[in-house]
Amino acid sequence: MTSYERAARTLDPPWPFTGRESELDLVRASLGAGRDGLVVSGPVGCGKTRLVAEATRATGCARVAGTPATRHLRFAAFAHLVPETASLHGAHRRLSDKRLLVVDDAHLLDEASAALVHQLAVHGRIRLVVVTTDGAPAPAAVSRLWTGDLLPRLTLEPLHREDTARLLAGVPGADLEPLTVNRLHHLCQGDLRLLRDLVDALREGRLLSRVDGTDTWAWRGPLPVTATVRERAAGVLDRSCPGERETLRRLAFAEPSPLDPERDGLEPHTLEQLEADGLVHVDDGGAVRLAHPLHGPVLRATAGRLRARRLSRTPDHWGPALEEERAALLGRIERADVRTVTAPVGEWLVAEDAPLPAGYAAVRARYARLRGELREAAAWAGEGLRGAGDDPACRRELALVAAQSGDVPAVPTIAGGRPHGGGAVTRPAAAGPSGAVEDDAYDAVRLGAPGRAAGRLTGVFAAHAEALARGDSKALDRVAERLEARGFLLFAAEAHAQAARLHRDPRDARTSRTRAVALARRCQGARTPALSGLALGELTARQRQIVDLAAVGLSNREIAEKLTLSVRTVGNHLYSAYARLGAGDRGALPWLVSARGARSA
Repeated sequence: MTSYERAARTLDPPWPFTGRESELDLVRASLGAGRDGLVVSGPVGCGKTRLVAEATRATGCARVAGTPATRHLRFAAFAHLVPETASLHGAHRRLSDKRLLVVDDAHLLDEASAALVHQLAVHGRIRLVVVTTDGAPAPAAVSRLWTGDLLPRLTLEPLHREDTARLLAGVPGADLEPLTVNRLHHLCQGDLRLLRDLVDALREGRLLSRVDGTDTWAWRGPLPVTATVRERAAGVLDRSCPGERETLRRLAFAEPSPLDPERDGLEPHTLEQLEADGLVHVDDGGAVRLAHPLHGPVLRATAGRLRARRLSRTPDHWGPALEEERAALLGRIERADVRTVTAPVGEWLVAEDAPLPAGYAAVRARYARLRGELREAAAWAGEGLRGAGDDPACRRELALVAAQSGDVPAVPTIAGGRPHGGGAVTRPAAAGPSGAVEDDAYDAVRLGAPGRAAGRLTGVFAAHAEALARGDSKALDRVAERLEARGFLLFAAEAHAQAARLHRDPRDARTSRTRAVALARRCQGARTPALSGLALGELTARQRQIVDLAAVGLSNREIAEKLTLSVRTVGNHLYSAYARLGAGDRGALPWLVSARGARSA
């Protein structure tokens, strides 16, 4: 690997707004005619302020914000709008000409400002967007905005892993490989302020290394302890009791395995106090872990060399636990159930930059591939090859990922010379009672030739073959829902795509196609035969021509110049095409157009 050497000053553009599209629509709707506004709440760093800024952009609103240092000053938040000596009635009158008021960090308002916001909500002459942090003590006048039903409340959830990946993919100069993205998401738990702080620290500290043979960057090794990291981990770093500090560090160096209080000599009263403070978690079996995933890495990074030498365990301690994880993953695959599962030992070894056994890495790659997480599957296979030098199972997984991503011109074939679907499921063996499925048999179903799989599949895979053989579009949609429930997102997308082509009712076809596209977009670049050219026959020749060009990345202006049209005409055609195809934006188009059609346009 090579060191990351780009200058930090070139990496400062604003991060893209990603992952809150539905919430953005809700906030904008709350500002419409006849609406009073709303309260936006959520945990620290989840993007509340950015969401409201995007929703109120170019609205000409007035903005105020609470701060910790001014909570004792009368009307401090409104200092630029209202004199400190004004009465509540006078302050209310001074704001009567405002149409929209945004109140950020409302939990930090002084009492007079909080009372003014409450009175504005009571009288309803000004639309209010009030931002507050969950769990933080707030003035009673602020909390009564939603408890008293004056304003509706929108509570933001932490950003999901898929949205975190989308966000990081749009950050200039931060093309991170999937295991690094997963690690950042795990540590930050949807805290976008912490996420940005860590990414900046990794880049500025040159802690990223280029992954060989790719344009992506990986983070391995210890956590950079920035000011924001220290702030978020203050609960474990600032403990005054020596016994509590020692217990927390022992737990940190025991990760990823939990400690047994009796076996490992942990003091019961110390654990009880830490549990009461929300710093440790005790599972049903009595094993103890640190409650937040950030705390262990912070404690290890700040421990000092002598303490780290005393408490550290080497990666070879995790051999039996790693084998248990591998066996558990194989068991889930054999049961045709690849839903999200916790497997922390392998992730810990990767984070610590320890060699990963190729056999384990190949199973993790296969599990990720079956879930449709193609880039993640390639990353796990790459980790196995990095440790072993060469391994047939890891090489095979890389080849199958490439085939499902459409990255190779020639792919394996199944009997009869038909293109291979990219490696269907579990092992090259006949289907058994467990529901496992033979590669070639299910690949034939995915390629639209269910007759080749007759009698060779069981469970949901057999149901897929039967529905396709009958041409039963509704049954295919039901199969897709079952596949999605079991974690097979790519296979579910393909089943919906097959249903879309068989539906006679255009509305049902659009619904199936929309579901296929939504699932395919979660499959990290999947390009399989079943997903190509999703029913473009509904479009006019001109619409198809424009859609083909948009799908390969041309802007409306570039399309207009190429086809000698106005930009507005191109936009109108795209809008009509989106409506017919059930697509929401340009991001859906690669799954809706055939690769050949896009190239020929």
